[in-house]
Amino acid sequence: MQTVKIEPFKVIGISVRTTNENGQSATDIKGLWGKFMSQGILDKIPNKIDESVYSLYTNYEGDHTKPFDTVLGCKVSSLNNIPEDMAGYSFDGGIYSEFISKGDLTNNVVVDTWYEIWEKEMNRAFTVDFEVYGKKAQDPKNAEVSIFVAIKE
Repeated sequence: MQTVKIEPFKVIGISVRTTNENGQSATDIKGLWGKFMSQGILDKIPNKIDESVYSLYTNYEGDHTKPFDTVLGCKVSSLNNIPEDMAGYSFDGGIYSEFISKGDLTNNVVVDTWYEIWEKEMNRAFTVDFEVYGKKAQDPKNAEVSIFVAIKE
């Protein structure tokens, strides 16, 4: 884990409101990924900065045990052209703790890293937390995903 400063950024993508209660987020987020992949959302996002997919957690009603929004999309240069079935989000950036999740994406490696994060004593901000699925995540059986958790300054 290391601390990094994240500059403000914009994302266009699809989202779902969910909660970690009773495992609901696992079902909802899996469904969101299914929609993202089956409907070719990646190819429909305008003004992409690169091909990395961002999975963001935002609009927390409290901590990670309360409802929040999950957004799947891409970092973009502009929110001027948002497709009808998507939404645009603008984030302020801030100070983050970065975690690296390595292993088999089909075997819950990212979820397991989140369980570890939830157990850590951290001064979390609960503004926007996110995962980045970049070039190192192309092989799902041997992936590396960066997880960024917002912390209070």
